[in-house]
Amino acid sequence: MAVAATEINRPLFEMTGISKRFPGVVALDNVSLSVDKGEIVALIGENGAGKSTLMKILGGAISRDAGTITIDGNPVEIRSPASASALGIEFIHQELSVLDNLDVAANIFLRREPTTGGFLKLIDRSRIYREADVLLKKLGLNISSRTSLNQLSIAQQQLVEIARALSAGARIIIMDEPTSSLTLTETRRLLEIVKDLKAEKVSIIYISHRMHEVEEIADRAVVLRDGRNAGEIQKRADITHERMVRMMVGRDLKDFFKGERQGNGHQEGAGFEVRKLRTLRYPNHIISFTVKPGEVLGLAGLVGAGRSEVARAIFGVEPALDADMAVNGVDLRIFNPHDAINRGVYLIPEDRRQNGLIVDFNVRENISLPNLENFSSAKIIDRARESKLALDACKSINIKTPSPEMRAANLSGGNQQKVVLARWLTFSPKVLIFDEPTRGIDVGAKSEIYALIRKLAAEGVSVVVISSEMEEVLGISDRIAVMHEGKLTGILNRSQFSEEAVMRLATGVEG
Repeated sequence: MAVAATEINRPLFEMTGISKRFPGVVALDNVSLSVDKGEIVALIGENGAGKSTLMKILGGAISRDAGTITIDGNPVEIRSPASASALGIEFIHQELSVLDNLDVAANIFLRREPTTGGFLKLIDRSRIYREADVLLKKLGLNISSRTSLNQLSIAQQQLVEIARALSAGARIIIMDEPTSSLTLTETRRLLEIVKDLKAEKVSIIYISHRMHEVEEIADRAVVLRDGRNAGEIQKRADITHERMVRMMVGRDLKDFFKGERQGNGHQEGAGFEVRKLRTLRYPNHIISFTVKPGEVLGLAGLVGAGRSEVARAIFGVEPALDADMAVNGVDLRIFNPHDAINRGVYLIPEDRRQNGLIVDFNVRENISLPNLENFSSAKIIDRARESKLALDACKSINIKTPSPEMRAANLSGGNQQKVVLARWLTFSPKVLIFDEPTRGIDVGAKSEIYALIRKLAAEGVSVVVISSEMEEVLGISDRIAVMHEGKLTGILNRSQFSEEAVMRLATGVEG
């Protein structure tokens, strides 16, 4: 009977005492994690806490230095992604690994194609399409398995990855930031699918910086901090935003938005004025707003509302069909980003890796890149001056890097964001536009970004923050302008702030 009880209580898989060291860095130090059959375990922590390293070990991408891994109580060695898959472990990465030149079915059965024809081993295409269609229907994806992947949305491609995992007989699915590129509706659908997988006894390890998702679906939450276990929330009812944040960063959520608040334009000057702006996407709607010196204007709205298009039109990345802009009463004519930069208007874009940084350049090169003429004489760059500027910038806004010579690609998301910010701070900005400033950034780095935004406002910069996170836009803004389908539906003063007020405007109820 004792043996039977042990069998019942034994986790599906368990990692015990896992350690991993890289040159000069202890990535994991005696970390443990277990998951039961049909359980959703959230793995949370700041960037650099060790989550990705731990999951790469489980997924067979890297080896561990110490510790044991057991499945069904039996020790296993996971030497490659293929061996992980053979054990029923599938990894759905934040950066999708589908091939858009193939159709859906080919992606689902890639490298595991069923064959026919005996020794000829011909791919059994009729079986592939038949079985793929069954999987797609199970996931509620109403498309043909013959559809080319490049015709699908990001959310649909993500479901194809899940279908691939299920086709491989997954018992454990690791999901790394699965909703980071999804709309609210797509996120809702994905979370429902995660719940369905749980009902079918598939175990899920769910990694996310979006605490409300963890609150909704997780049975347990395991917290990592600085490569070690920082605690565990064992009861579903105890998984709250406040408690998770406190365990992850060691301080309360109420401390996040601290900083000197100037209020609605308490500093002198006209600030940044946008009048009669029309964008390519929404040519029939006119956008007008002002941002006083020292003010943070939040720009809220659902995905597709046109907020990023406004930012790109202001900065000159996309041509504005019409625009009348001014800074401190001086008219602006912006036709391209160079014009914007020369006039003190800067954009920190939503996709920092694609549009904000050259990730193969180091920190020093990224910071000085738009301002090289100030670091050169006779077209020869003064490396000493350039390095001093980069070092000063790293210290002033706490960019965590061993050296300004570190490649930007090797920094965490929060530190990459600060490198983009450091670049523009060398120009003494008048207007700074942040497009989704904390997307994919852990809660500790978010706090630092918020403090920097408030510091910029306190110094008289007119700041615009575009954000899809309700808590963020309510916490950081002095006023909130809300958009719906290319139209400005209302502007809220701080005394009017509430989630309900923002959502009414975001869904088209004008105020």
